[in-house]
Amino acid sequence: MKKILSLKNVIVSLAALILIWQLAFHFSSYSSALFPSPKMAFDALIEMIKNGTLLENIKTSMLRFAAGYISSVVIAVLLGLILGRLPKIFQYVNPAVQLLRPISPTAWMPFIVLLFGIGDVPAIVIIFIAAFFPVLLSTVSAVGSIDPIYLKVSRNFGIKQPSLTWKVIFPAAFPQIANGIHLALGTAWIFLVAGEMVGAQSGLGYQIIDARNNIRADILLATIVVIGVIGILLDGLLKLAEKFILRSWGGAE
Repeated sequence: MKKILSLKNVIVSLAALILIWQLAFHFSSYSSALFPSPKMAFDALIEMIKNGTLLENIKTSMLRFAAGYISSVVIAVLLGLILGRLPKIFQYVNPAVQLLRPISPTAWMPFIVLLFGIGDVPAIVIIFIAAFFPVLLSTVSAVGSIDPIYLKVSRNFGIKQPSLTWKVIFPAAFPQIANGIHLALGTAWIFLVAGEMVGAQSGLGYQIIDARNNIRADILLATIVVIGVIGILLDGLLKLAEKFILRSWGGAE
């Protein structure tokens, strides 16, 4: 029943969004070349599917995203598990992290392009930076807030490192770590597009810039819709993965 209601909510929400778009197009004084209707964007979507450009750009973007996001999460979690158990050291690391964290990843783009040139690597580095700090800080916080009873019981049973980290600390901290991973997903996906708009010659971000340069607002809006849909799918897949992991550890129904 919940799934039916959820599907109904999605359909109603999307229908309302399309209706608002259509009304805005109908009453707009702008040329359709600058502000296309939903049908024009849909036709552009079909055009991109038929000529293969959409699928190719999605594939390129997803490979970049996977490389940057997964590597960032793995490194941030590992580093967070270490620093979370060494609070005195983290006191010295934290000011530098707090200084760098608010800086937009795209602000580093001139230096990234200088170091790595244009292509896949700049976009991957942008994604890595965007995902790194939320996951690192959530992991450190999660490890630091673990109930001491877990550690006492572990010592009583003679559990030592590295088993203590992987069998006790990480599972206990995972629900809070998952929040950071989830937050980082949306941030990384946003900055993937930004990175491709500046330092790449392919991908969904580049497709937006190319459509703008060719005055194809229909393709531009169709690509924006595709980016949003992929973001929703990624979010859903991550939720399923989190539930599966928690269920395997006895932490979810």
